[in-house]
Amino acid sequence: MKKQLIEGLDFYYNEDGFIVLTEKYHREKGVCCGNGCRHCPFDYINVPEERQALLREQKADRDAQSKNNHEGQ
Repeated sequence: MKKQLIEGLDFYYNEDGFIVLTEKYHREKGVCCGNGCRHCPFDYINVPEERQALLREQKADRDAQSKNNHEGQ
């Protein structure tokens, strides 16, 4: 039997209505699935190389924006 996912812990809905899996979910799963997930804690190791750099850049931009948002509060 599969584990029931819990909204807010294992996933959330983004502004477009898509499900986004959390870092917690991925860590419990234990491996990078290769899909380029937004909260991948495994540094996208199973994502094709040509896409890895773009994903890392996007993640760094989000992290910087989040940091700036928290500093401004």
